[in-house]
Amino acid sequence: MQIQSRFRSHWLAALLLSLTFWSGLPGPVHAQEELRIATSYKLMTLDPHYANLNENTSLLSHIYERLVYQDDRLDLQPGLAVSWRAVSDRQWEFKLRENVRFHDGSPLTADDVVYTIERIRDFLKSPSGGFRSYLTGIESVSAPDPLTVVIDTKGNIPNLPLSFSSIFVMNRPAKGFETTEDLNAGHPPNGTGPYRFESWSSGESLRLARNDDYWDGKPAWSKVTFRVIENPAARVAALSTGEVDVADAIPARDVASLKERGARVASVGAARVNFVQFDVARDTLPGVTDKSGEPIANPFKNPLVRRALTLATDRGILVDKILAGYGTAAAQVFPNGLPGTSAKLLPEAPNYDEAKMLLAKAGFPDGFNLVLAGPASRYPGDAESLQAVAQSWARIGVNAQPAAAPFSVFNTKRAAGDYGVWYGGTSGEAVDIILHTLLASPDPERGTGALNFGKYRNEAFDAMLARAESIAVGPERNAALAQATELVMADQPIIPLYHFHHIVGYGSRIGSYVLHPRGWTTAMQTLPAME
Repeated sequence: MQIQSRFRSHWLAALLLSLTFWSGLPGPVHAQEELRIATSYKLMTLDPHYANLNENTSLLSHIYERLVYQDDRLDLQPGLAVSWRAVSDRQWEFKLRENVRFHDGSPLTADDVVYTIERIRDFLKSPSGGFRSYLTGIESVSAPDPLTVVIDTKGNIPNLPLSFSSIFVMNRPAKGFETTEDLNAGHPPNGTGPYRFESWSSGESLRLARNDDYWDGKPAWSKVTFRVIENPAARVAALSTGEVDVADAIPARDVASLKERGARVASVGAARVNFVQFDVARDTLPGVTDKSGEPIANPFKNPLVRRALTLATDRGILVDKILAGYGTAAAQVFPNGLPGTSAKLLPEAPNYDEAKMLLAKAGFPDGFNLVLAGPASRYPGDAESLQAVAQSWARIGVNAQPAAAPFSVFNTKRAAGDYGVWYGGTSGEAVDIILHTLLASPDPERGTGALNFGKYRNEAFDAMLARAESIAVGPERNAALAQATELVMADQPIIPLYHFHHIVGYGSRIGSYVLHPRGWTTAMQTLPAME
């Protein structure tokens, strides 16, 4: 079942409100057949398995689908699989939906799922690991009949269905594995989703056409065009003038002015965290020096320094001023109250005197210099957050030079080790997914630490996380994850800053837009106004 079907009841309520209160935006009137979306997401590849990034997850979800879908409460719902069950501690069975066809007309079968798993696990070589970490525990996969997939695991993986809520199913080609290069070079993406691929210009646009034979009913829009507009002000302007119908990642500071011009705005708390991450592995770091500009030993290896910088970070300014209240101060990887979070972890007010004392105790009474890197225009308030954090740290003698760069540049440099400390963000299906990826010790065999660019290692935490992941979904697992989170947060390998709210603006041709906490921007969430 797709987003559009799931959100239909929400849409009806929203539509009644829109008919009562809508005043409309200026701009040209277009036929209801085409949907135009301005997105901050820059699609980097047409390979649905190459990079585990929200831009790929969001945009390619029009073309490809998953076995399992995560609804707006993050609960698992049937997707291409209608049911799943644990046959034993080391075996799962998935039953596929009947009468589903790929865009080329071929039927979806269990063999396509086998191909998908084997392509990610055994063939694809993504620089950041891609989706391999989700599948490293799989021993073998088989298709006893066209609609049954049997997965044997190396150990007990009680949360395996959750992994498949992130993995798009591809069609098995006549022979071999499709390469990323082939997909990017013009081989038409062939999925089962509600929209077919028409064209793609990297960094500029993605054009889609309705899949009239879609198994879950005809989609609302005959054509969908995504325009990549990375600059937030330009996205707001495009919506204000009627050039586009929907604009995502609206800065909180622009909400009031958009409403004044007749736009409506939807927002939802994000199942994600934005944070500062430290390189704790190398002996010296680029951009980290004493006050005279001379290189120094890596200060972030010392937990006292990490704690001092945490105490010198004013999250209140970030949430209240930069996000204009469209966010929540963070002390862990998910907003408090979601499954697996700890009620004991609460954001602290800054304490500059204690922070200075800790710095002196660590051997830095006068502080030091650093370059604080981060992406520009990827997250709400990212560049401003860099500035605010730098200003807070200056109060304890740590002079931080903000260095914002386009995300593609930042991501490449971060992976190459060009930074010593940086601002970043990540989202995930559940608390354990983020802990597994962001804070667990890097281990290609286990598939952990794909986003642990700081190379942080904590054996006690690794053991607690492994134990939590071995427990079936429920209160006991949630409590174990909370305890593991408490342990690792006490060591401060990252500074959680905030959980921002996703904000989307939309114009008069849209009846309602239903946000998802994962932050996807899709045509399926966008329902047309009724004439």
